[in-house]
Amino acid sequence: MGQCSASFLTCARRTQVGETCATTNVAILDARTLDFVSTSVAQTERLGIRLGELLEPRDVVCLSGELGAGKTALARGVGRGWGTALRVTSPTYVMVNEYPRPGDGRILYHVDCYRLESAAEVATVGLEDILDADAAIIVEWPERILDLLPADRLWIALTYDTPTRRRLRISAAGPRSSVLLVDFRKNAFGV
Repeated sequence: MGQCSASFLTCARRTQVGETCATTNVAILDARTLDFVSTSVAQTERLGIRLGELLEPRDVVCLSGELGAGKTALARGVGRGWGTALRVTSPTYVMVNEYPRPGDGRILYHVDCYRLESAAEVATVGLEDILDADAAIIVEWPERILDLLPADRLWIALTYDTPTRRRLRISAAGPRSSVLLVDFRKNAFGV
């Protein structure tokens, strides 16, 4: 049980697993799954900030969804929360962007697998080295490299509802990502 509240979200009642907070559209489906409806790009970015504040080296966050679903908006927020001084942009054409954090030099990699179509292309980009690095990693279009991804990862499926609404289903697979999801729920929603 937890109270569903944050600076941009409020809910007057306590929310339990399996319930939805009507005010915030947050549903805790089980200990490893959370559903949320974002009503603006700014709100999606704020959720990303809350997540980015919690990332540690070797965390892998997969962003799945069609074009225009909000993956890059969420990633932009993650970068801000991570603490990079650089603007996070979609790496669709370069495939990998690297965002150092000024305070400690730690790296956040932002990988876009949209254009990867063969094992040779995956090898050329150096994804195995990136996934083995002591860095936090965001992967857009992770479905294209499932065999390379670690089992312990946070998976965020984004779905386009309307021009301003996006549905996010956040699922944890593994011990570290489960801790990350619990911490994110507390950080973003107070639940």
